[in-house]
Amino acid sequence: MKVAFVLLVCLQAAVLQGAAAQSLFREETWRGLTADNKAFRAGDVLTVQVFENSSASTSAETGTRRVNGLTGEVRYGSRSSQLGIGVGSEFDGGGATQRASRLLATLTVVVQEVLPGGQLRIAGTQDLTVNDESQKVRLEGVVRPVDITDGNVVQSTRIADARITYVGEGDITERSRRSWWRQLLDLVGF
Repeated sequence: MKVAFVLLVCLQAAVLQGAAAQSLFREETWRGLTADNKAFRAGDVLTVQVFENSSASTSAETGTRRVNGLTGEVRYGSRSSQLGIGVGSEFDGGGATQRASRLLATLTVVVQEVLPGGQLRIAGTQDLTVNDESQKVRLEGVVRPVDITDGNVVQSTRIADARITYVGEGDITERSRRSWWRQLLDLVGF
C-alpha cells in the first residue's frame, strides 16, 4: 500500500511539473535501413583520394631595336662643315620557366558543415613520419553529395575550392632548401 501511494505521489508530481516524453527517433541522425553509407551530415567521415598532377611552362622572347639619326650641313662662304648625331639602342631578352608536380595520397576528412545548397564543407589533416621525416597533408574544400561514391570516397578533382597543402619537415627537407646566404646573394643579383 505504501509503494502504491509513493508511485501515485510521483506521478502527480510529474504531471504538475509538466513532464514530457521524449521520442527515441531523432530526425537529424536517422538513416533508413536501405540507405547507403555516404557522408551527409556534420561529423561524418569521408575518404578523399588525392590525385593531383600539375605542370606549367612559360617562355618569352623579346627583341627591340631603335635607330635615330640626324644630320645637317652648315655653309658659310666657301667653308662648309657637317654636323651629325646618331642614336641607337638594342635590347634582346628572353626567359623560360617550367614546373611540374604530382601528389598521390588517400586521407580521411570530416564533414564540418552542411551548406544551404546541400554541399558538404570538409577538412582534414594527415600526419606521417617516415624515417624521422614529418610529412603533413592538409585538405579543405566543398563536396557535392552526388560526387561521393557508394564506398564513401570522393576524388580530389571533384572538390570545389580545394586547398591541398603538403609540407615536409626534417633533415632531408632542410638540406634540399637553399641556404640563407644563397638566397641573399640571389636577391642582390649574384
